[in-house]
Amino acid sequence: MNISEVNNKSTQKAFLDVARIIYKNDKIWVCPLDNDIEAVFDPEKNNFHKNGKSIRWILSDENGKLIGRIGAFINNKKAYNYEQPTGGIGFFECINNEAAAFLLFDTAKKWLAENGMQAMDGPINFGENDTFWGLLVEGFTHPSYGMNYNPPYYQAFFEHYGFTTLYAQITNHLEVYKPFPERFYKIAKWVTKKPGYEFKHLVAKEIDKFAADFMEIYNDAWQDFENFVPITYATILESFKKMKPLMDENLIWFAYVNDEPASFLIILPDANQMLKPLKGKLNLLGKLKFLYMKYTAVTRMRAIVMGTKQKFQNHGIESALFITLGDYVLPLKKYTELELSWVGDFNDKMLAMHAAMGVAFGKKHLTMRCIF
Repeated sequence: MNISEVNNKSTQKAFLDVARIIYKNDKIWVCPLDNDIEAVFDPEKNNFHKNGKSIRWILSDENGKLIGRIGAFINNKKAYNYEQPTGGIGFFECINNEAAAFLLFDTAKKWLAENGMQAMDGPINFGENDTFWGLLVEGFTHPSYGMNYNPPYYQAFFEHYGFTTLYAQITNHLEVYKPFPERFYKIAKWVTKKPGYEFKHLVAKEIDKFAADFMEIYNDAWQDFENFVPITYATILESFKKMKPLMDENLIWFAYVNDEPASFLIILPDANQMLKPLKGKLNLLGKLKFLYMKYTAVTRMRAIVMGTKQKFQNHGIESALFITLGDYVLPLKKYTELELSWVGDFNDKMLAMHAAMGVAFGKKHLTMRCIF
C-alpha cells in the first residue's frame, strides 16, 4: 500500500473520489459537496486555521487503486484543555481492510505526535461539531446534510485500534403532523403569552445582529460543559453565511425576554434531499438541479442546534420555540419529518425535552479518543 499527502490538484481530486469509490453501491449515502470538504482544509475559508493546522492523505493499493483517506488537524484553542494534548482526525474512509485502516490511523497519529499531541479524537471535523462529526454506529438510514454516514465495519476499526468512546450523540426524529403531548403543548402556549417574552424568526438582512445574539446565548448556555471553548463571532457569522443558500428564515427562531436574547432554535431544510442527485458537484447544472429540488422535493428538516441561557432554562422557552415553529410549518403541508440532531448523551435536559415531545430514536454517533 502507498500513502500520499494531499498537496496538489491531482491528490485533492483523489481525496474527494475515495468516498465515491467506497460508497459506489450504497444507495443510502449522499455525497457531500466537494466544495464543502475542500473548504475545511482551505485557510481562507475556514478560520480554524488561524489557531491551528490541518493535513490529509490518500491511500492506494499496489495497483494504484484508491482504497482510503484521512485528515488530521490541531485546534490549538482546544488541544491543551485535556490531560493529554489532543488533536483530531476526520474524513476517514477506507475499504473493509483493517491493515489499510490502521495504516491511515498510524500516519495521522505520527503527524500529530510530531506536532506535540499525545492523543487524537475522531472522527471529528476541523471546525464546529454541527457537521462532519462522529462515527455512526446505530441508525444506518438516510443521512441529513452535514451528518456523518459510514459503513458499520468502521466501528471495529476504531475500537481495535484503541479508540474508546468519549460520548455518544443522539439523533431523534419527530413526525411533523403528529400532535405534541397535551402537557407539552399547554406549557408552550402559556410561555408564548407571558409578558416580556417575544419570539422572532431570523431576518437574512439582519444576519449580523442574529449572529451576535446567537453567540451571546450559546456561550452562556454551554459555559459549564467540560472543556468548553467559547465560540467566536467570526465563526458564527461564517456559519450563518454558509447556511444562507439553504435557509428558510421562518425555520430559525430566537426568543427574547424583555429584549434580552434568551434562546434559539436553528433548523434548516434537509439539503441532502436536494444534493443526492448532484453527486458532490455544484456546477451550473448542479445549481439548477439544486434549485429545482429545493422547491419540489424537500420534506425533511434538521434541527442543527438549540440553546438557552442558563438563567432562562427550565422556563419552557424551548417548548414555546417548537410551538411557534409549528405555527409556520404545519400550514405549509410541505415538511413531514424533523430530525433533532445531535444531542450529547451528557445533556440530560435536552434529552428529557425530546422525550416530552414524543420523539422516536433515529441515530447514534460516537466521538472517540485514542491516547498514544
